[in-house]
Amino acid sequence: MKADIVLAGVGGQGVLSVAGILAEAARREGLAVKQAEVHGMAQRGGAVQATLRISSDPIASEMVSRGAATMILGLEPVEALRYLDYLAPDGVLLSAADPVANVPDYPPIQSVHERIRSLGGHLIDANHIAKEAGSIRAANVVMVGAASARLTLRVATLEAAIATGFAAKGEKIVAINLAAFRAGRAALAALAG
Repeated sequence: MKADIVLAGVGGQGVLSVAGILAEAARREGLAVKQAEVHGMAQRGGAVQATLRISSDPIASEMVSRGAATMILGLEPVEALRYLDYLAPDGVLLSAADPVANVPDYPPIQSVHERIRSLGGHLIDANHIAKEAGSIRAANVVMVGAASARLTLRVATLEAAIATGFAAKGEKIVAINLAAFRAGRAALAALAG
């Protein structure tokens, strides 16, 4: 198993939490994991990017080379597009559909969505799905679910990592995040047909 993932979003979306859940699940399955992150201006809604490398073999570096990412996982669509040069020719582009228009010249969202679709990417209505699961704050875990449909990590391992990660916040929050994960997984399956 080998996955080189570039995660992108803006501060407050939980990019690092997504990376942490995926990394923890991979560790629980006995895989090698390397992770790096760039916070930027996270507190002010600035760009946040992380890389996550998972492999059944030893990993020398936490950095993902340009053109080598098996997945770009965006919690924000423009931020997902920012890292296209990292995507491998056979890689997958997944992004939450909802924009965080944090700059004055944010492009029209329809053109952003068209660009992602033209590249064979998938847009997930993460905010809506998260609301239905019980909290819009679980949108990042919706994206964990979507990503999981393209990874070989076991669903039970991912769910255990989510439960552990949110345990301190109580059973209700754990249940919401598990529902968000499952709904995100189903959303990608529906899109991918």
